[in-house]
Amino acid sequence: MVIYVGKAKDLHKRVAQYFVPPERLNTKTRILVSKIADLQYSVVDSEADALLLENNLIKQYKPRYNILLKDSKTYPWICVTSEPYPRVYLTRRVEKNGARYFGPYSTVMHARYLLEFFEKSYPLRSCRHKIDSDTIMRGRIRPCLDFHIGKCRGCCVGKVSTQEYNSWIEEIVTFLKGGVGAIVKEYEGRMKAAADELNFENAQVYKDKIDALGKHYSRSIITAAKDTEADVFSLVFDGPDAFGNFLRLRGGAIVQSLNLGFRMNIEEEQSAVLSEFIAEIGSKFGELSKELIVPFLPDVQMPGVQYTVPVKGDKLSLLELSAKNAREYHFNTLKQREHTDPDEFRRSVLEELRQALGMSELPVHMECFDNSNIQGTNPVASCVVFRGGQPSKKDYRKFKIKTVVGANDYASMKEVVNRRYSRMLAETPDDLPQLIVIDGGKGQLEFAWQALSELGLTDKLMVVGLAKRLEEVIRVGDPYPLFLDRNSQALKLLQHIRDEAHRFGITFHRSLRSKAAIRSALTEIKGVGRQTEERLLLHYGSVARIAAADQADLASFVGPVLAARIHQALSTQQLDL
Repeated sequence: MVIYVGKAKDLHKRVAQYFVPPERLNTKTRILVSKIADLQYSVVDSEADALLLENNLIKQYKPRYNILLKDSKTYPWICVTSEPYPRVYLTRRVEKNGARYFGPYSTVMHARYLLEFFEKSYPLRSCRHKIDSDTIMRGRIRPCLDFHIGKCRGCCVGKVSTQEYNSWIEEIVTFLKGGVGAIVKEYEGRMKAAADELNFENAQVYKDKIDALGKHYSRSIITAAKDTEADVFSLVFDGPDAFGNFLRLRGGAIVQSLNLGFRMNIEEEQSAVLSEFIAEIGSKFGELSKELIVPFLPDVQMPGVQYTVPVKGDKLSLLELSAKNAREYHFNTLKQREHTDPDEFRRSVLEELRQALGMSELPVHMECFDNSNIQGTNPVASCVVFRGGQPSKKDYRKFKIKTVVGANDYASMKEVVNRRYSRMLAETPDDLPQLIVIDGGKGQLEFAWQALSELGLTDKLMVVGLAKRLEEVIRVGDPYPLFLDRNSQALKLLQHIRDEAHRFGITFHRSLRSKAAIRSALTEIKGVGRQTEERLLLHYGSVARIAAADQADLASFVGPVLAARIHQALSTQQLDL
């Protein structure tokens, strides 16, 4: 069984990199090496041949540890048949039947828009009948509704010659290959010739076609360089996954576009992944363009191909457009995985966060702290816990600030962090989090760090602050904040845990304020102690009902003198209930 296929300029160096001390290999590569029983090699004439052979062998043997295509989606193609009167239709199956296929198209909407454009511009047949000279002579087919309404010229009854019909097909093929400019120039010549002959009706027909082509062409133009003919490749890496986008340009217009996903089962260089991507596109579409626009150089140089890594201008704009498509494909794949494979989705988000923060281990256990007070009253703090990227509500904790007087967020944060982890060290020292998030800026983060230092945990835990203003990540000892991509799942996870801590803390604070308001409304009345307050609230249910109660009814509980005093006090107080 073949478990891995690779290529190399220097076979000795390539093989030797696997036979090194185990600690220098990652886990998957160590497993690969442990399963090696034999090694075979083939010698070819060039790097391009090596890349092609590698691609073919991977498809033949499907080795477990190679870069594997993750995307099994069947993309739409436009097929032009090889019949005397060819048909043009949408398909997802490419067969070796003599027909010409164009695509694939990244979305079926784009392909259908092209077909609609052809139907409006050319009187093509839509039927599936086999039409040849014998069929026409024998009159075996009756014309359909399309013929009677002018959408088809009547191929089945010989109303249009094969030469004229195939001239339309060749224009469509030229269009699909990206030669719109040539078609427009030809139509302009025909329009001018018809106008010179005073045949203005035919001139108007060609003008309408030019306008229709121009309208569609304007949608496809993406660069000022109308004569650009190149293939554009871009890649987005996410841990062991890579997401690629390919664009093919002809005459400054996109004529092909494709997204592909790759899974790297062992550690691979980015340049090697790009080479695999280029080889895969070559196997799907045949000959590549003479110029390939890439974000970095691949590890294989192909003869007759120029690699361009742009730094400015139209070509950089093309590369950025391709990268935007790759990022969008990455995002959509993750969103789809969130529903189809939530465990894998959360793992990938945690891996993205680990890489963004430079952590050595996955932040499976995360905790976030937030302070809450209004002008120093009822100061509280909250701690929420996420495990595996999900809230673990049974582990949430709330704190009343005990040692800090007034509104001092910094000292309050230090107190809460100290209380939380001194208790964890005493009770569950093996359950410490990998990541602590502080809701706040440098001040709150510094005092949280002081608390962890006093407990000797700074070498065991990573702590960051998440500031609200620009959503920047603050790290201890780093004068510059870290800005994560606004659309990244890692930032969304940090925002989620921060917002959850804020919600939990605000809820606790509101509860304390409400209780304090009720308690002060009764206990400030002379003669009402704690037991009397509890008896009244137990019977009436709220301070508002006590205020609305009849004085005689109150007297049955607390006596007439205290009842009158309560009734008078509550009727004059402005309670926000």
